[in-house]
Amino acid sequence: MKKSLNVETFIACDKEYSLADTVIFGAPFDGTTSYRPGTRFGGKQIRAESYGIETYSPYQDKDLEDLKVYDGGELELPFGNTEKALKMIEDYTDGVLKDGKVPVMIGGEHLVTLGAVRAALRKYPDLNIVHFDAHADLRDEYLGERLSHACVLRRCHELTGDGRIYQFGIRSGEKGEFAFADKHTYMKKFSLDGLREICEKLKGKPVYFTIDLDVLDPSVFPGTGTPEAGGISFTELINGIITVGGLLNVAAADINELSPPYDQSGISAAAACKALRELLLAIHREKI
Repeated sequence: MKKSLNVETFIACDKEYSLADTVIFGAPFDGTTSYRPGTRFGGKQIRAESYGIETYSPYQDKDLEDLKVYDGGELELPFGNTEKALKMIEDYTDGVLKDGKVPVMIGGEHLVTLGAVRAALRKYPDLNIVHFDAHADLRDEYLGERLSHACVLRRCHELTGDGRIYQFGIRSGEKGEFAFADKHTYMKKFSLDGLREICEKLKGKPVYFTIDLDVLDPSVFPGTGTPEAGGISFTELINGIITVGGLLNVAAADINELSPPYDQSGISAAAACKALRELLLAIHREKI
């Protein structure tokens, strides 16, 4: 797999592609952002800030230095052509999956998830989706656009069908989105309560795990495009990541919606770094 030029890698994720079992890559796209743009800079900021954290996780007693993770850098995505950007994400994810590795994408706005899910479903037709977010993302269209970060889980549902999308932390959306969820997805509003029970149900099944970082309360994560008051704590997020990664067969994952321009303090980027570290450690499986 070709590495992008001028790559600054996420801390300790500097193994050779041929030796890696996990591949991270950036999808710097925010072409459908409806409120405050800037998530295109999320991946680069996460890499730069990662050198301010440790490779070791006291939460899991694991160390990134012991993993075989390759950082492929940022995809060079076109602006003004949403479908082409999604196709490039799909193709890259498809290549990683065909090589028997786990892709972990760094957004970007949440629409980038659709490209990766398309590829994951090709390899795993029975794929389920676990979704952490402040927003339902179940609109059929937003301002006349069906390809929007406000519609990404609706587009994913069109691919998976009923009973295979599990949403947690949701606290914002139009009335119709919640009505749609009542019929077609599992949704836990406001919290991650019930996550372990859902994970027990999904054990052994392939899962796509998508984390929109605005699931966090903006008092601890202000650097995002559409902040929503009332979110979960950072500790709750980390515990949720460890639960999903520890119990489920995570075939692919992403972490998205960090918008660095809206947090000059850097605390949002620091939180995103630790969340990504914990995600990589949690989904890793020792090969026998």
